Amino acid sequence: MSRQPSIWLTALSHLKTETPSRPVLYFAPATLQATARRFIDGFDGLVTYAVKANDSRVVLENLVAAGISAFDVASPEEMHALRAVSPDAVMHYNNPVRSRAEIAEAVALGVKSYSVDAPHEFRKLQAQVAPKGIEVAVRLRLPVAGAAYHFGAKFGADTEDAIALLKEVAQAGYTPSMTFHPGTQCAEPAAWSTYIVTCADVAKKAGVRLARLNVGGGFAADRGVAPDLEAIFDAIHNTAQSAFGADVPRLVCEPGRAMVAEAFTLATQVKSIREDGAVFLNDGIYGALSEAPSIGVPDRIVTVTPKGKAHQGIATPRVVFGPTCDSIDQLPHPLALPADLAEEDYVLFAGMGAYSMATVTRFNGYGVLELVTVQHAGL
Repeated sequence: MSRQPSIWLTALSHLKTETPSRPVLYFAPATLQATARRFIDGFDGLVTYAVKANDSRVVLENLVAAGISAFDVASPEEMHALRAVSPDAVMHYNNPVRSRAEIAEAVALGVKSYSVDAPHEFRKLQAQVAPKGIEVAVRLRLPVAGAAYHFGAKFGADTEDAIALLKEVAQAGYTPSMTFHPGTQCAEPAAWSTYIVTCADVAKKAGVRLARLNVGGGFAADRGVAPDLEAIFDAIHNTAQSAFGADVPRLVCEPGRAMVAEAFTLATQVKSIREDGAVFLNDGIYGALSEAPSIGVPDRIVTVTPKGKAHQGIATPRVVFGPTCDSIDQLPHPLALPADLAEEDYVLFAGMGAYSMATVTRFNGYGVLELVTVQHAGL
């Protein structure tokens, strides 16, 4: 029988004892629940969690325990994952493009809130979902700056199309709402303010009073500078009050990245160091670091020896490759790593809870991530 703890104190305590040779994600439930409470206490409305960011059972269980009662789901698979944890959690199906089979499954699973961004998608929904008690939110898109990348090229209706679609939703008898997404890793309160003002204008021109306004996700995670979430919460509240006046709708948000990122730390091991200084890790862009090409490498990095000692060498820029045989398995920018880094040492990345598990592949047989629970997120 193993005498090792099921919950370790820190990532470092596990690394020194177990010296794992595969990538490890260290999960701190206390950090996740504290982040959930920060959103619940700070946001003026209903806080939902975007399951796409990390759909692991332990994440969903801890969010339910922290008081999150509603979730943004993008597929029937995510609905089933949630139902396995909470049979009565509220589900918002805000992926605006669905097959008819997906709509039927959502109806069977009790979904009562949907988003749409095009007339033909709304009519697909109408064909299978009776309006009584069903919310339909029209998704708006705007050319707003401030995010790492935007979703407007794929989802959302332009202003004039949103007006027409909102009228159609209301006339059909559905509970009319609106939603938007300012773009991933957005830290600018002004992005939300611009969207909210435009939503109020769309609703006014459509002659529709919104039941709810879903201000989306996009809340930034810490990428070297911790975002001021409270400033964003205040901007959302104040702008909604000003723009809508007496007709202010109930607010909803759907954080994914910002909710779960800080609860996980990724530990990778050095496989090899080339004569030119290039470093090969046992994880890369086909694994937990899949977002590096699109939004950059997390810049809170710590290196330790297998005995847990910090390196003393001067940090110099190193090209870093992942473990697969594909030459594009390379981090997009050199990392500042110590001169005395050696094979079998560990490189740890903080803030790795979002999309590290959700988008990992099994290319070349790599991609197996060990999940270890810790009491504290720090080393």
